[in-house]
Amino acid sequence: MDSFTQIVLGGAVAAAIAPAGHRRAALLAGAALGTLPDLDALLLGFTTTDPVALMTEHRSYSHSLLVLPWVAALIWWLFKRFGHGRVAQAPARWFWAILLALITHPLLDAFTVYGTQLWWPFTPHPTMWSSVFIIDPLYTVWLLIGCAVAWFARSRPIAQKALMAGLVLSSGYLGWSLLAKHTVEREADRALTAMGLGDAPRFSAATPFNTLLWQVVAMTPDGYVIGERSLVADRGPMTFQGYPSNVQALRQAEAARLPAVARLNWFNRGFMRAQVVEGQLQLSDLRMGLEPDYTFTFAVARADGDGWSAIPPRQLRPSYETEQGKVQLKRRFAGLWQRIWTAPGAVDPASTHAVPAATP
Repeated sequence: MDSFTQIVLGGAVAAAIAPAGHRRAALLAGAALGTLPDLDALLLGFTTTDPVALMTEHRSYSHSLLVLPWVAALIWWLFKRFGHGRVAQAPARWFWAILLALITHPLLDAFTVYGTQLWWPFTPHPTMWSSVFIIDPLYTVWLLIGCAVAWFARSRPIAQKALMAGLVLSSGYLGWSLLAKHTVEREADRALTAMGLGDAPRFSAATPFNTLLWQVVAMTPDGYVIGERSLVADRGPMTFQGYPSNVQALRQAEAARLPAVARLNWFNRGFMRAQVVEGQLQLSDLRMGLEPDYTFTFAVARADGDGWSAIPPRQLRPSYETEQGKVQLKRRFAGLWQRIWTAPGAVDPASTHAVPAATP
C-alpha cells in the first residue's frame, strides 16, 4: 500500500497496544515502524541500476515474516536496554506494539496485486491477494480518523475507542474486499468456462481507488483476455475482450533461460504481454496498469537469429507519463468511475477497455 496508509496503520496499531500514557509516543513510533520495511527501496537504489532487480527485489527481505520478528526483537531490546524510558516501563506492551507495527506492513501489502515475498529467503511466488488497489481511501480514512482522535485525546478513553474503531473498520473493509473478489471470480469462472478457458491461468484485481469495479485477466494460447465486473451495475454473464501477445517470442526467450525473463516470469506468475518492437523483446506486467498502458514494461532481449540474446534490462516509460498521456489517463479514470455505475455497452469505449463482446 501507499506510504501514508502504512504510516497510519503502524501508528494506530502501536498506539492501541502501548499504555495510554505513552500514546503520542506510540503513534510516532508506530508511524516510523510502519514505513520502515519500504526503506529497502532506498537501499536497492544504491546497490543496482537493473530495473528488473529494483522491481522484483522490493518487498523481499524487509517484508519477510521470517525476518521482521527478529528486527522487532532487536529494536525492542535496544530501547529496553539503553533507552531507560517508556519501553523499559512497559516492556511486554511495547514488544507487541513494535512487532505488530512492523508485520502488519507486509500483510497489508499482500492484499495488493504487486506481490510481497512474505517467506523470504524461500522463493515461492510472491503473495498477491489482490483485493485492494495500492491506494484506497476507504481503507485509510478510518485509521486516519482514529490516529487523529488519539493524538488530541491522548490518554482519555475515547482515544482507545477511536483507535480500535479505526482498526476494526479498516480490517472489515479488507474482509469486504475478499468477499467482493470471490463474487467476481465466481462470475469470471462461469464466463471463461463457457468460452473454453475454464483452466486458463487468471487473476482478478480491484481497479484504482475502489472495490466496486474489478478487472479479471486470463491467459490464452495466443495472448490474454480482459473482463470487467461492476458489483453495482452488472448483471448476467461477464464479457471479455481478447488481446494478442507474442507468445512464441516469449517461449523462445524462456527456453534461452534469459535471467530477466525468468525473474519476471517468477515474480508475476507469467501474467505478461510480450511484444517485439524494433527487434527487441518487451515484456509488460499485466497486473498493473490499464490496457494498453502498463506501469512496468521492460526491454529484456534482442533478436539473435532464430532466438534471443539478453540485453541489460531497460524499463520503458509508459505513455501516461507524457503530457498527452496524462490527459488520456484522466479520461480513463473518469470512464472507470462511470463504469462502476453503468453496465457494459453504455460506457464510452474510448474511456475504458470494457466491451460488450466476449472474444477469446
